[in-house]
Amino acid sequence: MSEPEVICKHGVFLDVLGLGVLLTGESGIGKSELALGLINRGHRLIADDAVQFKKMAEDTLMGSCPELLQDFLEVRGLGILNIRVMFGDTAIKENKRLQLIVNVVAFNSHELQNIDRLHGLYRTVQIINIPVPEVTIPVAPGRNLAVLVESAVRNQVLRHTGYEASLEFSSRQKQLMDSNESDNSKP
Repeated sequence: MSEPEVICKHGVFLDVLGLGVLLTGESGIGKSELALGLINRGHRLIADDAVQFKKMAEDTLMGSCPELLQDFLEVRGLGILNIRVMFGDTAIKENKRLQLIVNVVAFNSHELQNIDRLHGLYRTVQIINIPVPEVTIPVAPGRNLAVLVESAVRNQVLRHTGYEASLEFSSRQKQLMDSNESDNSKP
């Protein structure tokens, strides 16, 4: 039997509400600070900075941390933190299946205005020929990114079951418009 394909990706890998979530974005954007906020909210760190992904099956990527980096999170201004020592063993998970990528991006005001507000910024990316859903979250002053990541995870769980809030919203809007048209056509 051949060895599984392995790739190393830059980011922070966490277990958020039971889903394997890879935080990505430019260096210095705040991924580690976001991860620290999520860990403080009870989620679990798998890997910071360098995440090793192995293709375990045709549709499964398992992520883990290189041995040297296990338990550590580097946060600018604070330095290297040992998450296991600070938060306990339950704040660390050895590995997890990758199920969602959250791309954290700094948008300028023009880019923010052009975001599809109905559907969001979703796409699918390929890692070792496996499709992985990705959502982009704009960084802006005053945004609670930890809450947004948790909401993105909850929304991904719903999307996986076939539910999409934007489709329900569009359907309700169409029903209302059709209802108003029929009311206006009556004498």
